[in-house]
Amino acid sequence: MAKSKVYFTKDTGSKNLVRLYEKLGKELKGNVAVKLHSGERGNQNYLRPEFVKPIIDHVNGTVVECNTAYGHDMGGHRFNTASHMKVMKEHGWSENFDIDILDSEGPDLVLEVPKGNILKENFVGKDLSKYNSLLVLSHFKGHPMGGYGGALKQLSIGCASSAGKCWIHSTGQSTDIKDAWEKEIDHDEFLEAMAEAAETVHDYFKDNVVYINALVNLSVDCDCCHVAEDPCMKDIGIMISTDPVAIDQACIDMVYNSKDPGRDHFVERVESRNGRHTIDTAAKLGYGSKEYELIDIDEEN
Repeated sequence: MAKSKVYFTKDTGSKNLVRLYEKLGKELKGNVAVKLHSGERGNQNYLRPEFVKPIIDHVNGTVVECNTAYGHDMGGHRFNTASHMKVMKEHGWSENFDIDILDSEGPDLVLEVPKGNILKENFVGKDLSKYNSLLVLSHFKGHPMGGYGGALKQLSIGCASSAGKCWIHSTGQSTDIKDAWEKEIDHDEFLEAMAEAAETVHDYFKDNVVYINALVNLSVDCDCCHVAEDPCMKDIGIMISTDPVAIDQACIDMVYNSKDPGRDHFVERVESRNGRHTIDTAAKLGYGSKEYELIDIDEEN
């Protein structure tokens, strides 16, 4: 079996998002959804609109998001569409792009999880059905619960509706915001639920999905944190692939192999949450591979 191709550049200039996309040679056609993290109010690390604008314009994409599963009591300002759109405006998304909050209106789109051990169904924003192709544009960073956040998290928690996020976080026990956070869960089962949910979205778009991970602003905290740690490592670069497992594994490998002084702090966040279990589970499910060929496009010139 051929290794998955992951293209990389250490040049983090915004023009290189398009350069990587053209090297990949996979054209996203039709109505293109661009799933990214718009950033919680107060967060300083999320990818900025000016950084991603060249690639979003290149694919003529619509920026898509889903509402969160935490309210003001947990520092959230994106738990309903009206509040979410205010943050989108504050962060410059709505003035630069067409915006679609996928779960702004119900009912959710329900995707079956045929090989699921934790989940049997996944609830995503119903507007996902409007799109022919998907560009998953992830800020690779740490995460307080998942250990790290990359392509697999964007596919799972990112594309899940507010109710769907509760469903994944509660390992299939509840879709209610108040109830879901009170459920006792096995942490590894939560990670497995993410991997299972991610597969449903990946398979929904079949071959019409591309993944970009930007290894910049490398904080141990997610863009969903309204108070996040500053980056602990220097920027590493940008990757692109059609395989969400391979691109996340490649990012983890690059961080783990780094000689950056902040490397140990980042790795501790991943290991303390058993973050690589999500990648391992996704690989076992078979919709991606941990075996990859890293192609440095800077060396080709």
